[in-house]
Amino acid sequence: MSDTYDVLIIGAGPGGYVAAIRAAQLGFKTAVVDREHLGGICLNWGCIPTKALLRSAEIYHYMQHAKDYGLTADNVGFDVSAIVKRSRGVSGRLNGGVGMLLKKNKVDVIWGEAAIEAAPNGDEPGRVVVKETKRAEAPKGAKAAGTYQAKHIVVATGARPRAIPGIEPDKKQIWTYYEAMVPEKMPKSLLVMGSGAIGIEFASFYRTMGAEVTVVELLPQILPVEDHEIAAHARKRFEKQGIRILTGAKVTKVVKGEAVTATVETEGGKTQEITAEILISAVGVVGNIENLGLETLGVKIERGIVATDGLGRTSVPGIYAIGDVAGPPMLAHKAEHEGVICVETIKGLHTHPMDKGKIPGCTYCQPQIASVGLTEAKAKEQGFDVRIGRFPFAGNGKAIALGEPDGLVKTVFDRKTGQLLGAHMVGAEVTELIQGYVVAMTLETTEEELMHTVFPHPTLSEMMHESVLDAYGRVIHA
Repeated sequence: MSDTYDVLIIGAGPGGYVAAIRAAQLGFKTAVVDREHLGGICLNWGCIPTKALLRSAEIYHYMQHAKDYGLTADNVGFDVSAIVKRSRGVSGRLNGGVGMLLKKNKVDVIWGEAAIEAAPNGDEPGRVVVKETKRAEAPKGAKAAGTYQAKHIVVATGARPRAIPGIEPDKKQIWTYYEAMVPEKMPKSLLVMGSGAIGIEFASFYRTMGAEVTVVELLPQILPVEDHEIAAHARKRFEKQGIRILTGAKVTKVVKGEAVTATVETEGGKTQEITAEILISAVGVVGNIENLGLETLGVKIERGIVATDGLGRTSVPGIYAIGDVAGPPMLAHKAEHEGVICVETIKGLHTHPMDKGKIPGCTYCQPQIASVGLTEAKAKEQGFDVRIGRFPFAGNGKAIALGEPDGLVKTVFDRKTGQLLGAHMVGAEVTELIQGYVVAMTLETTEEELMHTVFPHPTLSEMMHESVLDAYGRVIHA
């Protein structure tokens, strides 16, 4: 039957479209369903367009400091509409690229909102009903809404911004990342609620573009998943830039008028009012599990996400889940790798669950932050006797030549075995450097092998080497 597939994937985000391509490569007749945009949130409203915005902010920052490099740049300014237009153009280009990749791999695109009516049963395929969507126009060549069948159904529906009761986004004065990416004008002041990657990236962008920014974080530390030293270093840099940061604080009430006035409760029960033109709510995301028919079919849901066995399999045979909808870390690269593991498991290849301890995290603020593995505190909590290595950007020739002497590379080793347990960085271009440590951890490299590795000079990567040397009392340039 033309409308029966081996693998049908609901959601064409990073996890979904990568899973679809890999499934096609493995010889499966494959389709992917989406209701709004190929590439998902990451490509259209997350990872990619925010990096385009942050790149504009970075160049604007350097132009303002041209004299530090012996250059002259007078009357430096910006055009918000042009910055947004460039960002949307980058997303549009990549969105089209995903469509071409799917077509090249002979993956059918079905346009609409999908729900699973029946799960696969042995050799009998499951049934997916796709209804027309009003969210976006279907891409050229996409198949229309209707009823489709598949032997294996993969849920890759992603996540959406979490809303706090009483502080729901209104798209005018209270924004999520959607509105924050397409401002019609540059706000003069912002209150950012949440200091995870999303909140800090927008705080960094808008502060660089001249807005007064306050960040409110419920936990004692900004960037809560990061190592305490890295977060502390970043906080000092942010505050030096003029960002006001309140930790151990929460927004308890919001009143909207000509501006937004938030009541913020701090430690000890003290309260203060903060008024800003815009409030950005960046308090996390929740999985898109609704209206898919999952609970009706008996698919196990835990704390708002689809429970899986680590290989994408849910509690119902023939139904799988990957990416944000299957739980943290909610990162595009995690979703992509999960998609590959899932379809290779369906094929019967030798697979194993992804080690979430080896998934890098990156925050593209100024300064950048990147990490992988255990923080020092987590390693100690798990009973490791640790050796810690540190190396400052101020000791690196390339960093000084770049005019970027502020930063830190930190490594965490198991004293007993020499195993690299974690690596944490803050400073220029660390989001590009972290992969070196990720490869090392994946290959189960020891401190001895890292110390014997030759790093090119002059590069920022030399600091990675020096941090390892420092953990073992052999650092050269500090």
